[in-house]
Amino acid sequence: MTQLIGWKDHIDLPEFVLMDIPAKIDTGAKTSVLHCRQVELIKKGRKQFVRFVPLDDRFGCSDKVYILPFYSERKIRNSFGQEENRYIIKTKIVLFNQTFDIELSLRDRAGMEFPVLLGRSFIRRKFLVDVSKSNVSKKQKTAKTN
Repeated sequence: MTQLIGWKDHIDLPEFVLMDIPAKIDTGAKTSVLHCRQVELIKKGRKQFVRFVPLDDRFGCSDKVYILPFYSERKIRNSFGQEENRYIIKTKIVLFNQTFDIELSLRDRAGMEFPVLLGRSFIRRKFLVDVSKSNVSKKQKTAKTN
């Protein structure tokens, strides 16, 4: 059965110990994206890694630097229609008290309202989007803790 989700919600990224992050459900975007700063590709020995600082002060984040294995690089069309190369990482996301694997592109979204966009590749076969609703997962989580 497919879970109903609204046009926005809150997610957890447990591998980064980041909780209650605002996310927009974006059916117009193919790839999901995480707001990051100081994104760069580095080499350790013969292997490539991506180094980045997720989120910023608006979301209560520290300046902790993460280094994850390089997964891929893709050409992604931004909201202005311009193509740009972005590094992709694989991580875990918690939504509706379930943990999912997710691929996230890393991009500086400092001027944007939502630090995370959940795109079609993630939403497909998991969620049905009802744009008249919001924070469905967060409301369920809050109801269970009260």
